[in-house]
Amino acid sequence: MSAPRNPDRPFDVVVFGATGFTGGLTADYLAAHAPEGLRWAIAGRNADKLAAVRERLGVDVEVLVADSTDDAALADVARRARVVVTTVGPYLQHGAPLVAACAEAGTDYLDLTGEPEFVDRMYLEHHRTAERTGARLVHACGFDSVPHDLGAYFTVRQLPSDQPITLRGVVRSAGTFSGGTFHSALDQFARARDMKRTYAARRRAEGRPDDGRSSRSVGGRPHRDPVLGYWLLPLPTIDPVVVARSGAALEAYGPRFRYSHWAGTKTLRYAAGGVVGVGALSLAAQVRPVRDFLKGKVPQGSGPDASRRDKSWFTVDFVGEAGGRTVRTRVAGGDPGYTETAKMLAEAALCLALDDNPETSGQVTPAVAMGDALLDRLQAAGITFSVVD
Repeated sequence: MSAPRNPDRPFDVVVFGATGFTGGLTADYLAAHAPEGLRWAIAGRNADKLAAVRERLGVDVEVLVADSTDDAALADVARRARVVVTTVGPYLQHGAPLVAACAEAGTDYLDLTGEPEFVDRMYLEHHRTAERTGARLVHACGFDSVPHDLGAYFTVRQLPSDQPITLRGVVRSAGTFSGGTFHSALDQFARARDMKRTYAARRRAEGRPDDGRSSRSVGGRPHRDPVLGYWLLPLPTIDPVVVARSGAALEAYGPRFRYSHWAGTKTLRYAAGGVVGVGALSLAAQVRPVRDFLKGKVPQGSGPDASRRDKSWFTVDFVGEAGGRTVRTRVAGGDPGYTETAKMLAEAALCLALDDNPETSGQVTPAVAMGDALLDRLQAAGITFSVVD
């Protein structure tokens, strides 16, 4: 285990994008829950808006002005921070310069991306640099993919690690997802070929686990789950890839790990509607004017009010099998798209800045970077991880 790194830097945590909706919620969470003495700052491109955020927070927090296209300003932010968290997306358009700055400066980096192509590109371009400098580049630290990655991590520890493990995660929720998530999803559908090429390049670059273990995500057709009783619809998200990468890195996932990822519905009608809806959205995203029209209907940087978020919830049920044993677990929390996403990102930032974590560097998953420390933080913050039976 390692002690917190870069203790001589002036800021423990910098929140980049604090003037946006989710960035503002992340700053709100830190203002309310950060331990006394945390040295943190908010950053973005508009000084006046940042000043308004600081006034709203009511805490003594530094303001750093930097545009996502200004390499020199981003390098200065990265050199002054131990951990930088960013909510500025879509990341494929706006995220790469900050990743580069953090990798070069040896600064830990966290984001909320659910964009597989961006994550794979950042691995190809910056993983080796981050390994050299000691930076931990941790993508997908919101609802994509913390409940799934840490939920899988929690579940496999209930199973024998010397046996092949088969695991499935089933997501259910009542909540509104962010405009940024919607924009990113449309862009991903439109760039399916680019995603496949970048993913293949990454697979060639990283190779297989050195110890001969095998870990990957697997798909499937809609069907009824015999254990949970839900109708299952494959979820085309980044989550199963993140889980499989944790499985490749950690021996607890067994010699052969397979993970499948689903949306769960109570009726066949809703499952069929989901298939049609995803297919229609994918087709619409191929046509630029239609894609732009849809983006205009769900603007970025805004979200539901607190009363609506308070009524939202999510669950992720896991069913794991190994050595003739079956275990079922559940991760549960509140509003997935905003409130819990901000909580997960903020707690991950505090975890990297303040806790003892596994000794690692380069691009790593949340489970690999933080493991038990983040699991403990999330549970203390009100996100439940439980063995159901």
